[in-house]
Amino acid sequence: MLSLRMELPCWCLLLLSCLQSLSAHDDFFTSIGQMTDLLYTEKDLVISLKDYIKAEENKLERVKLWADKLESLSATAIQDPEGFLGHPVNAFKLMKRLNTEWGDLESLVLSDTTDGFISNLTIQRQYFPTNEDQTGAAKALLRLQDTYRLDANTISTGDLPGVKHKSHMTVEDCYELGKIAYSDVDYYHTELWMAQALKQLDEGEESTVDKVTLLDYLSYSIYQQGEIKRALEFTKKLLELDPEHQRANGNLKYFEFQLEKQKKADEELAKKQKDPGNKEIIKKTEKPKKKVSNKLIPERKKYEMLCRGEGNRMTPRRQSRLFCRYYDNNHNPKYVLSPAKQQDEWDRPYIVRYLDILSDEEIERIKQLAKPRLRRATISNPITGVLETASYRISKSAWLTGYEDPMIDKINQRIEDLTGLEMDTAEELQVANYGVGGQYEPHFDFGRKDEPDAFKELGTGNRIATWLFYMSDVSAGGATVFPDVGAAVWPQKGTAVFWYNLFASGEGDYSTRHAACPVLVGNKWVSNKWIHERGQEWRRPCGINETD
Repeated sequence: MLSLRMELPCWCLLLLSCLQSLSAHDDFFTSIGQMTDLLYTEKDLVISLKDYIKAEENKLERVKLWADKLESLSATAIQDPEGFLGHPVNAFKLMKRLNTEWGDLESLVLSDTTDGFISNLTIQRQYFPTNEDQTGAAKALLRLQDTYRLDANTISTGDLPGVKHKSHMTVEDCYELGKIAYSDVDYYHTELWMAQALKQLDEGEESTVDKVTLLDYLSYSIYQQGEIKRALEFTKKLLELDPEHQRANGNLKYFEFQLEKQKKADEELAKKQKDPGNKEIIKKTEKPKKKVSNKLIPERKKYEMLCRGEGNRMTPRRQSRLFCRYYDNNHNPKYVLSPAKQQDEWDRPYIVRYLDILSDEEIERIKQLAKPRLRRATISNPITGVLETASYRISKSAWLTGYEDPMIDKINQRIEDLTGLEMDTAEELQVANYGVGGQYEPHFDFGRKDEPDAFKELGTGNRIATWLFYMSDVSAGGATVFPDVGAAVWPQKGTAVFWYNLFASGEGDYSTRHAACPVLVGNKWVSNKWIHERGQEWRRPCGINETD
């Protein structure tokens, strides 16, 4: 017993050294790559917890059951950390466990202050994910639900496409998701997830969450969506379980009053419709139904359709003009004997993909260099010009320079050889790793006319072109889409896509507005090179016409 107690400080030191590497990072939910560190942290916590259980097994049987559950989960997760966290439910539950459930465990064992486990756990918790991380992971699940049109039961049971590590959501998980939606005044998702929690309770799942609480949330969220009759039905179900529920009794009277008021208004309208003198007035108030053409579909809808593999399709005639080829960029000496594999992805704007252009060794080296530097990706505020985080860009990024590692310099030269464009004025290689439901909503890479100071500090002109490496395959989701033209380019490890953001005249090509779809399942790593105008004067001469 004594030896076990003396070993605990060693575990504490080991865990603190591991967690110190995490302390520099925040917004865990925005990068799956960095979240894998949390799995190792959680695994070490489980080991520490097991040592404590050996010393206090008779007193802490409930704690032992908890540890066994987490030990099994950790063993599965560590076998393939990125694949495990690629499942958004696993990522959400990791945030929830570390932010909420470990704290509950702390309260459970506080009665025994003689052991070092409590102080160990208390110290470590300062490095854990925050409420912001848990909320961010929860909102990511809601975003995935909307973008890919998934019902709550599909997500709760873990039946997502391409899943390797299936994970089931408990009643508590569903309830937590509903509460987060409720606090965000999102009554639509509140209803969906409270209903899912209630469904699982009705199916016999045991939970600390009771039906009265769920029905209370359900009735109010449904009322807020304007469905008073359904809200009344759920209120009556609540009162069957708890007749003394004060708020429900008040709501019952209010809902009945509102329904009676609505009934009288409908009766008045029916009387007016029977009166011949009012027919002309009623006809004028009826709005004719309009057919919505595809061009009028809001960008958000087109974006989500393309993410699901729907939306505009290229005509067979245009498709027949897309080719694949061996490419040496006008007999570049490096590619004459071993040309690159190039294929057309889209015609207008012209998007090409290069196959097998980045090796697995290069990908791992880039990730190794970037991972310690990953920070929450930012956007430039169009009004102030200040860099800031945004809810529509969920990822972490790092910048790698050619002089830091010969391999980066070699990759930059490869881009120059294949595009024929000068790299000295290009931005450094940006590496990005997407988080839970990671995305970047529709945006332009180039500076528009209403942004005259865009890239002014660089002194290299506008972004003439974009080169994008895909450094991982993605099991589901994660496409790069161009909503204006209906194009979708899917991630393929080791490939790169390239397009011009500006016409040869220097005018911006607005059809290049693009987006990174939310990652449904998997871990998406990309790196990109933004190429600027300066230095391209003789490599890409100006065109005569605006759209040349």
